[in-house]
Amino acid sequence: MQADAAINALGALAQEHRLALFRLLVQAGERGLAAGAIAKKLGIPNSSLSFHLSQLRAAGLVLQERQHRSIIYRANYPAMNALVAYLMENCCAGAADCGAGSACETLAAERKSA
Repeated sequence: MQADAAINALGALAQEHRLALFRLLVQAGERGLAAGAIAKKLGIPNSSLSFHLSQLRAAGLVLQERQHRSIIYRANYPAMNALVAYLMENCCAGAADCGAGSACETLAAERKSA
C-alpha cells in the first residue's frame, strides 16, 4: 500500500459514523448488509448513510454488489488488511517482543522467514 492510499483510507475512517459503519460491515462478514439494515442498526438517515458509504467506497474500504432490488455492502478485507499491514510494516524495528501483541509477533516471524 502506498502512503496516499493509507492517508485516504484513514481519512475516510476519521469520522464517527463512517468508523461505526465500517466496523459494522466488518462484523457482518462476507454476507454484508443492505443499506436499509445499516441505516436501521446505526440510526443514520438514508441521505447521510449514502454520503458515508460513498466516502468509504472512494477510499476502497467498502464494496457494493446489487442483489435483486437491494445493494449489499461489504467491508473490503484485502484493503483493510493492507492498511493494517502498512501501519505495522516496521513495527518495533522487527522486534517480536515489543508489546504490540500477536500482530507484531506474526509480522516479525514473517520477516525472519523471508
